[in-house]
Amino acid sequence: MLMHTDRIDNLLGAVIQHGPSSNRIYIMHTGAASPAQLVKEVDRLGEQNGYTKIFAKVPGSASRVFLDNGYVTEAEIPGFFNGRETAYFLARYLDRKRSCMHDRETINGIIASAKAAKVKSLPPLPEKFSLQQCRPDNATEMSNIYRTVFPTYPFPIDNPEYLCQTMKSHIAYFGAATNAQTIALASSEMDIEHENVEMTDFATLPSWRGHNLAGQLLKLMEQEMRHRKIKTAYTIARAISAGMNITFGRAGYTFSGTLVNNTNISGCIESMNVWYKPL
Repeated sequence: MLMHTDRIDNLLGAVIQHGPSSNRIYIMHTGAASPAQLVKEVDRLGEQNGYTKIFAKVPGSASRVFLDNGYVTEAEIPGFFNGRETAYFLARYLDRKRSCMHDRETINGIIASAKAAKVKSLPPLPEKFSLQQCRPDNATEMSNIYRTVFPTYPFPIDNPEYLCQTMKSHIAYFGAATNAQTIALASSEMDIEHENVEMTDFATLPSWRGHNLAGQLLKLMEQEMRHRKIKTAYTIARAISAGMNITFGRAGYTFSGTLVNNTNISGCIESMNVWYKPL
């Protein structure tokens, strides 16, 4: 069963996720919050709960306040906000130990391989596979796939109700199937207001890996997001997943930085790589 005990709250007009699972605060959207007040409140919340990291995704116009208060830049995406303003992925470590990336050599090797991957067109999808956008009546099957692939995950994607709810609001899910069985999934988490999308939630059942279904789903999602007038696509990928990083490198995404010891995914807190691409 996936562990997702972290909660999403509104703080001063900002949207944050926090809790013991990833042992952090994640400022997902700064919203209408005053950056100076927000910095003070998340510091207080972090100290109060004993969290070891604060992770913030903020527009360039708000970044100076965070940087002046002990945050460091781990990644940045130009054109994130409506194709014009840069987003900064910032971190403040409340425990210095969490800032140490023990698998740095392995991760740097994966990044180098992904950067070196040649951008190329995908071959046609084999006839035995089909791709489609998922519907609410697929939610139970989807949740079972996510539960199989991920021992832990930062959002409750093993819950069919969560999948249905987010389908109605801001996430488009896509699947690959064969013989009427869904075997791989991915999603496009859209920020319609700011015209960006996170390409995320990639999961392929173990027995069907090696067919580049993630790449095929990514291509389909990009086509759909362009149709919806989204300007910038990005991902926050597991840094130790060579396959996912190379998938984005081959698709023409630019590496932006590594979020150190950032997210509880697949059983432990892992570092994550940020990649982006103008659509």
